[in-house]
Amino acid sequence: MPQDNFQQLAKFLLPEGLLDFFNLEEVHKTDEGFHIHLVEKNIIPKEYSNQKLLSKGFLPEIKIQDFPLRGKAVFLHIKRRRWLLETTGDTVSRDWKLISSGTRITQEFADFLKGLLRHSSY
Repeated sequence: MPQDNFQQLAKFLLPEGLLDFFNLEEVHKTDEGFHIHLVEKNIIPKEYSNQKLLSKGFLPEIKIQDFPLRGKAVFLHIKRRRWLLETTGDTVSRDWKLISSGTRITQEFADFLKGLLRHSSY
C-alpha cells in the first residue's frame, strides 16, 4: 500500500487530529489486540514559540485503550516529547489542556487528550 494511502487509512481509524501532533511509527497485532505506536512530532508548543527550546527526548511511554476494531482491542502506545527551556533549565512538554480547550479539534480528539492527561506521569 502506498504511504499516502496508509496515512489516509490511519486518519480514518485514529481520533481526528491525532496525526497533526503524532507520527505513526508502528502497527502490529497480538493475541491481546492491535497495538498502534505513536511518537509526538518535534513541533514547539505554541506557548513556548518565542523561547529557545531544545528537544530532550521523550517522557515514558503510556498505553491507552481506544475503541475496538473488528472485535479486537486497540491500544495506543504514546511517546510524548519533552523539551529543555534554555533560559531556566526547566523541562517542559506540550500542555494538552490548552490544545483540548481550543475550538479546532473534535470532541473525540479532546477526549483522547484527556486520556493522555489521566495517564501522564509528568
